[in-house]
Amino acid sequence: MRGYVQVYTGDGKGKTTASLGLCVRMVGAGGRVLLVQFLKKGDFSEIKGLGYFGDKVQVAQFGSGRFVRGRPLPEDRKRAKDALGYALKSMKSGRYDVVILDEVNVAINMGLLDVEEVQKFLEMRPENVEVVLTGRDAPKEIMDAADLVTECKMIKHYFEKGVTAREGIEK
Repeated sequence: MRGYVQVYTGDGKGKTTASLGLCVRMVGAGGRVLLVQFLKKGDFSEIKGLGYFGDKVQVAQFGSGRFVRGRPLPEDRKRAKDALGYALKSMKSGRYDVVILDEVNVAINMGLLDVEEVQKFLEMRPENVEVVLTGRDAPKEIMDAADLVTECKMIKHYFEKGVTAREGIEK
């Protein structure tokens, strides 16, 4: 099967959720998925749920466990570069049918990665591997390199009414 490059971006809810839906679909088809999280760290509900798939889904978290504000620290840049390197090595291993780079667009916009590094990653993608890049504000260069771009647009969100992230829904 030929793989393509997908981008899920925009200011609305659903980017990571859409990538996880694709993950479930691939596992149901007998495939294997790698989820690399660039900014997240922790045992969130989706990570617990993916654990039920056993070795069909590998999760690798490279976030610091804190929100990166202002100028990123050198350790934040190192974590992002380590994540991309890990994703590249894993993708080239032939072990995965889908590789998800969760929040990689945000990592680029925060200056943790250069857009050229991610473009090079995409150029090295084996033809049979599907790659999904999530995160708001996807750079134009990434969208141009993609075969599919979906924008999640916020129309209305209960967060505006003070509702915080709920377990099983947002976390």
